[in-house]
Amino acid sequence: MKQGIQTLPGGSGEFTTTHWSVVLRAGDSASPLALDALEQLCRAYWYPLYLYVRRQGLEPPEAQDMTQGFFEQLIEKDFLSDVDPHKGRFRSFLLAALKHFLLNQRKYAGRIKRGGNVPLVSFDAGEAEFRFQAEAPSGTSPERAFDRRWATTVMELSLRKLHEGYRESGKGKVFQVLKNYLSREPGTGEYEEVAEQLGMSRSAVGVAVHRLRQRYGELIRREIAQTVAQPLEIDEEMRYLLDLLSDR
Repeated sequence: MKQGIQTLPGGSGEFTTTHWSVVLRAGDSASPLALDALEQLCRAYWYPLYLYVRRQGLEPPEAQDMTQGFFEQLIEKDFLSDVDPHKGRFRSFLLAALKHFLLNQRKYAGRIKRGGNVPLVSFDAGEAEFRFQAEAPSGTSPERAFDRRWATTVMELSLRKLHEGYRESGKGKVFQVLKNYLSREPGTGEYEEVAEQLGMSRSAVGVAVHRLRQRYGELIRREIAQTVAQPLEIDEEMRYLLDLLSDR
């Protein structure tokens, strides 16, 4: 299913439907459209959940079972029935639902009642633990660690889409060379070196970097738009996530 894109005035489109808004508007977790939208969101953002579970002190095998079990119950239990369509970001909903799930598992001695259905989201357990071990040690709370990883995931997904767009348009080399300037200004003589490498003028390199940054910003906004219920929430969520990334 291909969803629409949600943007604010001044963007490149109008507010239509997004993954999270489809889930909320359906009002029924059994709706095929809602399940498809929910699956796409969970596939994109499963790792912050695994990180949170591991930060609770669970060992890898148990954390993997808990995370997978949570996704299974996300379908079986009507977690969406109490979500207010006029409030609630997907990030906040998912963490609250996970906390509730973990609390119940502890209450019943950690016995996960696995269903017979195909899991909503499957993930590579080895990759999950590799990424967890690569995380820098942090004294922050599991909740803040979850939010930071969520912010990082937004940036990673947006960068991947940016790369795909340039590659599909035959500009993969341009992306590989210019991506270094997405978050920093060039040093003395750098643009001249890049211009020679790409067979462009120095001014053309400057324009290309400007367009690359602009497109990246648009993709970040679009990614965030998929996880909020209303267009007015995009700017607030974007500021929050960028603040998380700068607070290290």
